[in-house]
Amino acid sequence: MTLASTNGPRLATASAGNALELRGVTKTFGALAALSDVTLSVRPGERRAVLGSNGAGKTTLFNCITGDFLPSSGTIRLFGEDVTRFPAHERIRRGLRRTYQISLLFGGLSVLDNVYLACRGVSRARFSLIRPFRSDPLMARALELTEAVHLTASRDTRVAALSYGQQRQLEIALALAGAPRLILFDEPAAGLSPAERADLVAILTGLPAHIGFILIEHDMDVALRVAERVTMMHNGRIFKEGLPAEIEQDEEVQALYLGGPGGHGHG
Repeated sequence: MTLASTNGPRLATASAGNALELRGVTKTFGALAALSDVTLSVRPGERRAVLGSNGAGKTTLFNCITGDFLPSSGTIRLFGEDVTRFPAHERIRRGLRRTYQISLLFGGLSVLDNVYLACRGVSRARFSLIRPFRSDPLMARALELTEAVHLTASRDTRVAALSYGQQRQLEIALALAGAPRLILFDEPAAGLSPAERADLVAILTGLPAHIGFILIEHDMDVALRVAERVTMMHNGRIFKEGLPAEIEQDEEVQALYLGGPGGHGHG
């Protein structure tokens, strides 16, 4: 049974409204159209992969969703609310999170301290200077998140001493701080070993059912294992959408991104 079919009942019970809705989103930089008329809907709790070669528009799409870029035209709705012109922090308040290709971690602090600060940063106590007690509910939450990303054994390790793969796992924990409802993962498998990629798949498939995510990924093996639906982009436009099995077997997709039938290139 495929991941998409096992998750069908969970998605069927999700609310009828969309978690994310883009309508006609275009982003231009001078004469260059990085995104052209992108229309996309993601349901609450859905796990979506966005695939495409370099220059397809994937990162620009993420930047428009998060508010790092404002679209040149079109609308973006987050859980039914028009956020097209909202700054990034207002979207975060509404449950949107993102990881980045470039690490944004405190290398001199421990794993647990990094996760605790992320939890505190989205809490009402974020401006308090009182040191946390072990009974602090935010510390308890930080311990839970550390376990969720398989870093309990390394929780007291300085982040600078972690492997690259462990740092990417930690970034997922930071994205889970607060009460996220939709997370954008920006190439989380990039640079990971096969064992680390398997661990990443386990972490992503083990996320709570109410948290949806959109994944930009070059590694199609990882993307197709964790996604319920796949959106293919090409030259700033949506090229194909479908179930992982449909995308994997599509001849046009194979010709563009897999080097033809039997090809293994990931673009």
